[in-house]
Amino acid sequence: SRHKGAPIGRVPRCAVERERKAFSAAHPREHRQEETNMTDPSDDLYPIAVLIDELKNDDIVIRLNSLRRLGIIAKALGPERTREELIPFLQESTDDEDEALQVLAEELGNLVPYVGGPDFAFHLLPPLESLATVEETVVRDKAVESLNKVAEQLTPGLLELHYIPVVNTLAKTEWFTARVSACGLFAVAYDRSSEDVKQELRAGYNALCKDETPMVRRSAAQHLGKYAEKLEKNLLVTDVIAMFAELCDDDQDSVRLLAVGSCSALAKLLGKEGSISKILPTVQKFAVDKSWRVRYMVAQQVYELCEVIGQEVTIAELVPVYVKLLRDNEAEVRVAAAGKAGDFCSFVGGSLTLKEILPSLTELSNDTSQHVRAAIATVVMAISPIFDDANTVEVNVLPIILTLLRDEYPDVRLNIISNLESVSKIIGIQLLQKNLLPAIVALAEDRHWRVRLAIINYFPLLARQLGIFSFNDILGKLCIQWLEDGVSTIRHAAAHNLKNLAEDFGSDWVQEFVFPKMMDKIAHPHYLFRMTILEAVAAMATVVSSDILTTVLLPEMLKFNKDKVPNVRFHACKLMKTVIPHVDPSIVESTIKPWLSDLQEDDDHDVRFYSRDALTACH
Repeated sequence: SRHKGAPIGRVPRCAVERERKAFSAAHPREHRQEETNMTDPSDDLYPIAVLIDELKNDDIVIRLNSLRRLGIIAKALGPERTREELIPFLQESTDDEDEALQVLAEELGNLVPYVGGPDFAFHLLPPLESLATVEETVVRDKAVESLNKVAEQLTPGLLELHYIPVVNTLAKTEWFTARVSACGLFAVAYDRSSEDVKQELRAGYNALCKDETPMVRRSAAQHLGKYAEKLEKNLLVTDVIAMFAELCDDDQDSVRLLAVGSCSALAKLLGKEGSISKILPTVQKFAVDKSWRVRYMVAQQVYELCEVIGQEVTIAELVPVYVKLLRDNEAEVRVAAAGKAGDFCSFVGGSLTLKEILPSLTELSNDTSQHVRAAIATVVMAISPIFDDANTVEVNVLPIILTLLRDEYPDVRLNIISNLESVSKIIGIQLLQKNLLPAIVALAEDRHWRVRLAIINYFPLLARQLGIFSFNDILGKLCIQWLEDGVSTIRHAAAHNLKNLAEDFGSDWVQEFVFPKMMDKIAHPHYLFRMTILEAVAAMATVVSSDILTTVLLPEMLKFNKDKVPNVRFHACKLMKTVIPHVDPSIVESTIKPWLSDLQEDDDHDVRFYSRDALTACH
């Protein structure tokens, strides 16, 4: 339970009274009553008093609300009283619910300006030190983050006087949670410390890497990369690599996988030669580790290592490792490896990809795990541009794409459709029509609406590649068909798809191809479909020529004022407002204004409202 009876618990009332007196002295008023009760809502300091009082409220929601406004409270109290009263009060409030402690840990890191600036920031360290020892991980992480934020603002002298003792105390505390938090504090502490303190810190971090508790060693492995960035270069090989090697040999897979997670950061610090001799053997070793989590981490790190060691060493040493990860027994490892395929293949080049990697990717396109196939669907398009000719793409990449387009899971199909642009630019119009279009047409009627939506969004690009005549023959009817889709999002997208196509194909296409096919749908028996047709007409009206707008589209919009459903009538008013700026002013005066004026007499109040709103665009 919380310390409800802490001495400072009555401070809010005292603080309120002192605030009243201080405020009265600074801001004298005529006729002001000297003994005004600060609980009077009319008092200027009443909101601050409420926030202070709420810090000890039994309701967690109210406490959270007040904690998130600690900056406001501290600013009202002033730096001196914040240091002497508020901070001690908060330190005694660290026995609270985890959610409140997390907010407190975050807000304390933002209070440096309110305690008097960097010279007094060390006052924030005690409550944060307490929070860094609690059992809840998210609270400790937030406390460590705030401790580092405060430390960065301390002068070197104050850092050694106040912050270093906090680090050492946490690192040597008996309970493991404090030592876990301490691992995240060394990087900031080391950078601006004296040589003697640096030596002490190095010994402390080395001890944490050998700690008897796995959670502490795991935290040390997790923060090793950031700590190594602050060390002198001559110490990287002697100190850091020794700790890295020890963590890599740990019997706990949770420690080893976090040690592997430091590989890319250490490789960048060591450079090419150091990475080849110190990091590469570790990666090769862990690619066949008994724990799939460790192999998963290797798959995540492999490309970053490639960038450091160079193409030649990558081809000789890492390509076999990568292929092995692509064929791993665990689906999670295959997913991680497949996710790096685009970058990895681009790095090693097209010829090696074709020979060594693409066969594995082809196998993965038929993998038993849908997540693996979805990962392949995401990256296969990124692989296509690395090949020089369309024939290679047709023979080796296109079969993978077509297989994934027919996949039973919608996420796989969706990932392919979302990236079709890159491959369609390479394979040319003939291959596009021969191989991809049949699959696209089938997906246009897919049972999952998100797949249909992705196809709609791809249509303008497809139209530009096919040309107007081929598009009309093969895909044109689908554009009209989607206007009657059972899903509102699809109908809306279809209406605006016609607008995008009208921009590419021109006004004549709207008059000769689209409009005749839409005529029989304007009087659709279902009002939702009539609204969709109206939306499509209004969308195209903003991009067609003035002549087509005036003679073809506008007359059809004007007919909707007689629709029997009020929703259609006020929708027509809303859309007319968007069309008016594109219409000749004389036609607006002679045709649209009278039309809107008539609708102001409509029986439905929504129709009257939107007609009045549309009339404002006529002026």
